[in-house]
This record gives sequence, structure tokens and C-alpha cells, in this order.
Amino acid sequence: MNYAIIGCGRIAVNHIKALINNNLDMVAACDIDLKKIDELFNKTNYKKPCKKYEDYKLMIEENPDIDLIAIATESGKHAEIALYCIEKGINIIIEKPMAMSIDDANKIINLSKEKNVKVSVCHQNRFNIAIQKMRHALEENRFGKLSHGSIHVRWNRNKNYYDQAIWRGKWDSDGGCLMNQCIHGIDLLRWMMGNDVDEVYGVTRQQFHDYLECEDLGMAVLKFKNGSVATIEGTVNVYPQNLEETLYVFGENGTVKIGGKSCNNIDVWNFKDENESDSENKGFKEETSNVYGNGHTSLYADMIDAIENDRRPYVDAVAGRDALEIVLAIYKSSFTGEPIKLPLTNCASTDFEGEF
Repeated sequence: MNYAIIGCGRIAVNHIKALINNNLDMVAACDIDLKKIDELFNKTNYKKPCKKYEDYKLMIEENPDIDLIAIATESGKHAEIALYCIEKGINIIIEKPMAMSIDDANKIINLSKEKNVKVSVCHQNRFNIAIQKMRHALEENRFGKLSHGSIHVRWNRNKNYYDQAIWRGKWDSDGGCLMNQCIHGIDLLRWMMGNDVDEVYGVTRQQFHDYLECEDLGMAVLKFKNGSVATIEGTVNVYPQNLEETLYVFGENGTVKIGGKSCNNIDVWNFKDENESDSENKGFKEETSNVYGNGHTSLYADMIDAIENDRRPYVDAVAGRDALEIVLAIYKSSFTGEPIKLPLTNCASTDFEGEF
């Protein structure tokens, strides 16, 4: 399967590892700064010949045999590039967030259906072994009736991080900590708690990062249509380094806490109907080299299989839209001071310019 990548910055390393692990043939790489491509290949020790481009449209025009493209640019460019690729009939993997507005996310969903193109959004933590164990228990109804859940993303991002790329922390190109760092955990929380959210109430603040346009702290309460409730805490204000990304689910018959730097360890695993596998799950840890975890390789494998067997990817464009919707709803709630009913319509990150 012929592969190309657009955007060769910080997260692209995980994409290159995933393409190597899945034996994809990379025919081209694109970045507005060609030096970034060489730096990426050096970091990943990628030696195979590959065409290099500054213009993604030219890359697609000159390589009509591309089957799959990964979009790993600044967030504000995701939707524009995704829609162009879909229009050309190319399957895509989009880094989170898939778009910066609900309208653009819906355009991606609708156009991909029209063109019969596969779209997967990089919420790769769904493939974490600990998360898969939790999901399996949930699907077997071992929790019983759900009571509540929570996600805590307690990380650190300092000025040096934001200075590395001028698009970071801006409403049109990135958003704040909820959109960039915390959307993975938000995706997991919504997915586990029943997905159908009725109402969101959120508060955002800019506590320490006054050189940004957006928030460095966000907190929210979610009401689900199944009667359960969930809370979100997302921040980049934890001193002096990343502390944890922790997911809790509490049910009538079970309690699970997934911890670690990126929801990769099982800290608590208690069920009323204990079975043999439970003793193995208690204290489970998955080693990761960074906070992005190991999920990109599995997400790529799933996407390849989805293309080959003409099925929906495990993390599809609808999943990407649903995670984006929660972030935008929190922004809107904080901006208006009111709870926000879902589904959300006509909402974009740029609606909140000037809030801080």
C-alpha cells in the first residue's frame, strides 16, 4: 500500500514508526520546511528513498498511486487538507483534532461517505492494552449500570514548547490544552461512558500562559443520556513535568482506574463477578517511550485492514467529530457561562477569540 505523510513535526515520529511496523511503502513526504523531513528521517533512522515536497497538492498530483495519507500538520490545516485528499479519492489518517469546527468535521464525514473513502482519526489511545481491557469489560456489562467517570490529564507544557511552533496556543490553528493535549482523554471518557451526551458545563482559565491566546486549564461536567455523569480536568500547568493521564469508570458492579502517563497502566481493577483474568489485569503496565503511547502502530494496522476489507475504521471520522464536539462545547459553555445542550451546531474554535 503506497503511503505519504503531510506534516513532519513532533508527532510525525510515531507515524513513521507505525508505517515501518506495518510495512507500508512511503512514496512521498511533505512539509512547508523541507529540513523537517530530513530531521524526521534522521530521528527515525528511515533510509528508504522518498520524494520530498513543500506543496501537498503537487505531491498528490505527481503521485496518483498514493493509497493512504497521514495528515500531521498544525491542527488548523487538518480539515482543508483532509477534504482535498478525500475529493481525490485518497484514504486518510488525520491527527487530532480532525478539524477546528463542527461544520468542517461534518463535511469530512459526509464527503468521505460520498467518495467511499476511509477516514481514521488519531485517537490512538483507544488501542492501549489497558484501555482495551476496560472496553472489553464494559462490553461484557461487567460494570453493570454506570454511575460516573472522570478523566484527569495533568501535564506540563512550558514556554519552550510553545516557542517551538508559532501555531501553538492560537484559536485558529491549535486551541488550548483541551483541544491539543486533553482531547485523547476526552475521547476515551465519552466512548466509555455511553457516548450520547446530553449537556456539557465547562470552565476554562488561562492561569500561567499569558503569552497564549487560549486556555491552560479546563474543567467540565458532562451529563449522559444514560443517566451517568462525568468530569473532565485538563491542564498543562502541572509543575515541573507531566504527572498523569488517568481515566476512572465507576459502575454498580465494578471500579476501574487506568493511569500512567497516557492511560497505559491499570491502577485499580475491581469487579463483583471476579474471574481468572482479573488477577492478571490488576497491576498491568504497558511500557511506552513517550506520552503518545504505542497506539499508532495498531491504528495503522486497523486502517489498512479497513481499506482492504471495505469496512469502517475502529476510530472513524464520527469518533473524531464526537471528541471535538465536547471540547468546543466546553469552550462555548465557559464563554457564555451557560450549560450547552448537544448536539452542537455552527461552532468553531475561532468563535472564542479574545476570551483571555
